[in-house]
Amino acid sequence: MEVLLADDDDLLASLLGFRLKKGGYDVHQSSNGKEVKEYLKTNTPDIIVSDIMMPYFSGIELINYVRKDLSLRTPIIIISSAGNEENVLSAFELGANEFISKPFSPTELLVRLKRELYKN
Repeated sequence: MEVLLADDDDLLASLLGFRLKKGGYDVHQSSNGKEVKEYLKTNTPDIIVSDIMMPYFSGIELINYVRKDLSLRTPIIIISSAGNEENVLSAFELGANEFISKPFSPTELLVRLKRELYKN
């Protein structure tokens, strides 16, 4: 299973990438929205985990791009320190599957990721 992990916080991205790889996932990491958009032009990951606030292309714009422009049903988990009601509602209205507020446990992310990947 391939996870696209998009976060501009290098330390958090490294930690999450390590935990995901240890959990048996193939991980492609991107540090900004521009890289994510380019990657998605030629690749379709099994799930996307993205920060909401990234340079060049936000997590909100990413959800819209995946759902409307690419018409993909790939599960999207948004992680953010900006977990205010407006961001949470925008993410869900555009088609995010999960929203996790920072700080969070990497174990929580793994549980939610598995839940999204293995829904019936």
